[in-house]
Amino acid sequence: MIPPPAQYLLRFDDVCPSMDSGRWAAFERFIRQFGIQPILAIVPDNRDPGLAIENEAPDFWERMRSLEAVGATIALHGYRHLCASRGRSLLPLHKLSEFAGISAETQREWIRSGLEILRSHRLNPKLWVAPRHGFDRNTLKALQAEGIFHISDGFARVPVVRAGMTWIPQQLWAPVAKSSGVWTICIHTNNTSDEDVEVLHEFLQEHRRQFTSFDLVVAQCELRPLNLRERFYEMVTFWRFILSHRIKRDLRGG
Repeated sequence: MIPPPAQYLLRFDDVCPSMDSGRWAAFERFIRQFGIQPILAIVPDNRDPGLAIENEAPDFWERMRSLEAVGATIALHGYRHLCASRGRSLLPLHKLSEFAGISAETQREWIRSGLEILRSHRLNPKLWVAPRHGFDRNTLKALQAEGIFHISDGFARVPVVRAGMTWIPQQLWAPVAKSSGVWTICIHTNNTSDEDVEVLHEFLQEHRRQFTSFDLVVAQCELRPLNLRERFYEMVTFWRFILSHRIKRDLRGG
């Protein structure tokens, strides 16, 4: 049996009122030009100086509502994006996290507050995106208690049910053509070069018909635990990622 062709999700992280408006304008133009229905991972109450690129855009929330109205999915991207905890994440990709290692009560409070902020701006958050992939089992319990049962993370090739949540994998940080599976391309809105923008534009031109949406993935995929083959693939991909980043860090002398 020939597997179906690859499907792609486009996810934008670090979306907030003080992000780089010029760079975001290019991405928003692509969204509308190609009819893409991306995941917009919004920081509800940004306090991270690294994301304060400009003064807060007065029309930010209106623009987010406009994109949601044409198919974008809103994700809760942490709370304040202040990653100061050294707690161990379920996906230990970074040393510091906003949520992993924080008390269950505080995590629940932060998630509730973040959701309230997004909803106060008439947005409908449907899933969780952790800053720096940092979250633990208390995070997942808090999300479920607040009515969020989907997470964008993990290195599998297909969505999977794990720890009471549906995980939609996020494995790419730049466009890469794949033969099959569901692939989320994560773009950090403030950290892209002109070349990155052009590469994304060319990929969208070539593969626009293969781009899907959060709602379609949830509706169409057979959500179940990973089989042995997929678990092995996920493990190998995870460790390749870890080793490649360690090598890059060592080459920088970090």
